[in-house]
Amino acid sequence: MRVFNLRRSFYGVRALSDARFDVEQGTITALIGPNGAGKTTAFNCISGVIPPESGSVHFAGTEITGLTPDQINACGVVRTFQIARGFPTLTVLETLLLHGDDQPGERMLTALFSPGQARQREAELLDRAHAVAKRLKLDHVVVNLTDALSGGQKKLLEIGRALMAQPRMILLDEPVAGVNPTLGGEIAERIQQLNEEDGLTFLIVEHDMDVVAQICDPVIVMAEGRTLMQGSFDDIASDARVQDAYLGKRG
Repeated sequence: MRVFNLRRSFYGVRALSDARFDVEQGTITALIGPNGAGKTTAFNCISGVIPPESGSVHFAGTEITGLTPDQINACGVVRTFQIARGFPTLTVLETLLLHGDDQPGERMLTALFSPGQARQREAELLDRAHAVAKRLKLDHVVVNLTDALSGGQKKLLEIGRALMAQPRMILLDEPVAGVNPTLGGEIAERIQQLNEEDGLTFLIVEHDMDVVAQICDPVIVMAEGRTLMQGSFDDIASDARVQDAYLGKRG
């Protein structure tokens, strides 16, 4: 993915100022920075939640700037949210099924005249949902309501929701925020496993530097709406500009 010169303002306040960075295929790339750096706005522009005022986003050779979220999903880019979103009255399994791609039963003519096609696809999605739940160690709670899950399980379900769309790249918004360290470590392991075994590319906004150091390479640092630098975790941790951005200018 190539993000080039993204700009976005809100009520005259510049949130993104020519932000630019690349995410190489097959990497787990972190996007970090102090509060107000523009990370979430960048995610929203990339995923189609809000349009950038200028600049462009390319994925796999295709410009996706300005496309709707569902169009961007169809291109293979799926995002999660910091606060897990779902329907409290649905079970884990129903939530996963809801986010399966290409459901012909949703089309009236197919549902009326080709019900066998819809049933076959539903069976395929059911198999995939069970496989995703097992992979994320949610198989023991598939019949539980999503509202009854722990915070960490809801984070895993967010990843599962993204996996049901068969993505090529997942944008993860603070996947371990508010999660106890043990489960946070398990979430990090699942991400690493998906990257290594399935070749999934990840772009992760995360404030937990232990997780960033554990699984992310490279690391992109943003400050004041701009890309400050990109490199390994050791490189960015020792850089004076990054230290200034997080701690303030030194006297």
